[in-house]
Amino acid sequence: MQTLIGLYQQFLQVVKHSEGLAALALRLYLAPVLMQAGYNKLSHFEDTAAWFGNPDWGLGLPMPEVMTALAAGTELFGGALLLIGLATRLVALPMMITMLVAAFAVHLPNGWLAIADASSWLANENVIASAEKLAAAKSILQQHGNYEWLTSSGNFVILNNGIEFAITYLFMLLALFVIGGGRYTSVDYFFSRRLLK
Repeated sequence: MQTLIGLYQQFLQVVKHSEGLAALALRLYLAPVLMQAGYNKLSHFEDTAAWFGNPDWGLGLPMPEVMTALAAGTELFGGALLLIGLATRLVALPMMITMLVAAFAVHLPNGWLAIADASSWLANENVIASAEKLAAAKSILQQHGNYEWLTSSGNFVILNNGIEFAITYLFMLLALFVIGGGRYTSVDYFFSRRLLK
């Protein structure tokens, strides 16, 4: 038994040197997603601000221009900082808030699924109804379009726009908030080593 415990402790010592890889993987996955979202908001600033502020067909948020600038800046510049692992814990906080707002102000009415899958146990009424609409759309395209060409890059789907992605990104950001930028893989790590000397 002592031998097994000794082997396990040696294993943990080896793994300890790779613990930054998980944070690196999270950062490399999240950075381009968030940066693209921020870039899109900045590229269509007026339209995004109108959607943020309109209570009838948008979110009805106060100060929509300020909210748009904050969301876009958080995603674009925060994503860039995540990419290099600088101020990881600090930038994770406003990005988590952005994901919470997105999940509960935008996506929650659509349920969980981001892409409609009527066979899922998470399917709501809209998702179940989407199966018939998707079948009708495919039938029309098969009859009147070049269906093989249209589907050569992938299958047609119906975007449900549920909370799935926003909550997933929220939990990934929460993990980065807790574990930081990562050992050996982030600017944060090297700054903290220098500060501790």
